Order: sequence, then structure tokens, then C-alpha cells
Amino acid sequence: MQTNPTPPPYRSLVAVGDSFTEGMSDLLPDGSYRGWADLLAGRMAARTPDFRYANLAVRGKLIRQIVDEQVDTAAAMNADVITLVGGLNDTLRPKCDMGRVKDLLTEAVERLAPSCGQLVLMRSPGRQGPVLERFRPRMEELFACVDQLAGKHGALVVDLYGAPSLSDPRLWDVDRLHLTAEGHRRVAEAVWQTLGYEPEDTEWQVPIPASLPPGWVTRRVADARFARQHLLPWIGRRLTGRSSGDGRPAKRPELLPYEGPA
Repeated sequence: MQTNPTPPPYRSLVAVGDSFTEGMSDLLPDGSYRGWADLLAGRMAARTPDFRYANLAVRGKLIRQIVDEQVDTAAAMNADVITLVGGLNDTLRPKCDMGRVKDLLTEAVERLAPSCGQLVLMRSPGRQGPVLERFRPRMEELFACVDQLAGKHGALVVDLYGAPSLSDPRLWDVDRLHLTAEGHRRVAEAVWQTLGYEPEDTEWQVPIPASLPPGWVTRRVADARFARQHLLPWIGRRLTGRSSGDGRPAKRPELLPYEGPA
């Protein structure tokens, strides 16, 4: 009789990062965000009694802020698994010192890797469109650094950037910066499999079925709404030195037993 593989002995998870890891835009009925890290924690908790989870991610954080505000806290938790995703917000800034970004990412990995059982890094997904094409060289420079650090420190890399499905605009919210609930579900599956768990969805990388593209008028209306509701406020924050995460606490600041959303 065939038996299922023994699941990995991971009893705790700490997530470090920005809005991608906080869970925007996987919105719950109470107005909070869920996201791939919560979904992953729920799956791991279902397999492991007394599973503990912390999510230190805060939207809008740059890699310097992640290092200063999250890394030491995460390292002190000595979790079985730590996920680190950061630096992409930096690459989208008009003035970005990629050498500094890579140095800070290196610092984060060097501090986190010895403190946990398994460090997980990611090559983040990118939405098809002009923004991706403009910043692709910076993103790929960042991902090359991720690969190099993973090889040096024994970290796992989840290649979301190489998954055709996750570049589909239909898996991105109206702000064009964050994944939908289905996008986050696919990311959770990708990390789940990378950690060695038995796949629950063998087709997370497969593109969603083709559909008729929206008409010209529909696209222009969507562009206008995007500019008004998301692009202009984003530009305003950049000009005034503000961030969407200013004053916002970590999502789950303590490593506590996991309880799913009500």
C-alpha cells in the first residue's frame, strides 16, 4: 500500500518583508489582508500540532527598513522557517542604488540564515506591462543576487518570476502592484512545494485560460481609475517622503500558535 511522504518537521514560520508578504490585496471581509504567508501558515499548522507563526511584514518598506526593523526580531525567534522577500520596492524608485540594495539584502541573509532551520528567498513575480519592462533590468539584477546568496547560505529560492501564470494581469489587483486572492493562493502553493510538502496543486505555474481582452473604452476607464486611485497617491507619497506603511505595526509581531481568520 502506498503511503504519503512524511511532511517536513517544520513547527514555526516567520515571514519578513513588505506588502507582498503582508498579503495585499487578498482582502478579507473584515477589511484585513490574508495573503500567501497566512495561507502557507494555515496549511503548515494543519499538518503540525502547536505550530507557531509570526508575520513581521509591513507595506511600503524598503530593504533598509526591513533590515533595521524586522531582521533582528525575526532572527531572535529562531524559527524553523523564515521567508525573506525585500528590495523590490527599492527597484521601483526613480533613484535606486542597486549596489546598496544588494549589500543590504546580503546583510539580511547573513543575519537570518544562521538563526533558522531553513531560510526561503524568492524571485518575485512581475505583472506584464510597461512598468515591468522599464524596471526589468533592476529586478533581474536583484534576483541574480538572490540566487547567489541562496547558493552561499543554503537558502531555498521560490522562482515566482519564472512562472508564466503569475505575470498575467488578471492575477493582479486594480492597483497593478499586488496579487489577487488567486495569485496569493498560487504563491502559497509554490512555497509549500519548495519546502518539500506534497503538492496540493500541481498546476500553480500554468497560465489561466485565455479570455477575450477588454475593449478600448473599458481599458481607458480602468487606466483613468488606476491613475486617480493609485498612481497619483503613490507619486504624492514619493514627493513628500511618506510611505503607505508609516506608523503601521507588523501584521503578527509575535511568534504565537497559529489561528486562522474568523
